[in-house]
Amino acid sequence: MPFTQDELHALPTVFSAPRFATYLAETQGDKVRALELYQWNMEVSSAFLAPLQMGEVSVRNAIAEAIELTYGPNWPYERSFEIALPNPSRAYSPRQNLIQHRNEPTTGKVIAELKFVFWERMFTRRHDDTIWNKHLRTVLPHTDAAKSVQDLRRDAYQMLEAIRDLRNRIAHHEPIFRRNIREEYDRIRAVVAWRSETAANWLDKIEQVTCKNPQKP
Repeated sequence: MPFTQDELHALPTVFSAPRFATYLAETQGDKVRALELYQWNMEVSSAFLAPLQMGEVSVRNAIAEAIELTYGPNWPYERSFEIALPNPSRAYSPRQNLIQHRNEPTTGKVIAELKFVFWERMFTRRHDDTIWNKHLRTVLPHTDAAKSVQDLRRDAYQMLEAIRDLRNRIAHHEPIFRRNIREEYDRIRAVVAWRSETAANWLDKIEQVTCKNPQKP
């Protein structure tokens, strides 16, 4: 749908000059094309919300299951699990993130409140002996059988790091139009498929990301 003259005048101001400048630069100063690109960026960002939700929920539930198999159903309140977490003083601290949510009444509530980065940081080698060597293939049964647990765990860390970066950019309304949208979706799908191929196939049926890709201005 074409932009009206009022929209052409008002929208760049609403978006702010510095933010809109990124889109103008990409379209060689063409305001109409820049607005079309901005609109597409909003639409594809919105379309990513369902896959991102599916990816986060599936992987955090898998990790939580592995933790429970090691530390028991009340693992958020277990001192042995707390001290197994890193606690850097000048960076993100998984231990402090856990302690922050200890006032939640159930394990399920804690799981829902922990940051995405908490789950990402669970895929570090410090947890290999206690958790991953025993339970990674149990909770993620469709990972590559030809790879070692250590290789799979490293893959998982890198995948979640990339997904979290996309998630954060979308959450802060940043441009994602220079990214390979198909690759970003496939990464999320792969994480879901580690847990359940059926769930990944269902995601393929409902997602709206890939149909937006050919519509990019």
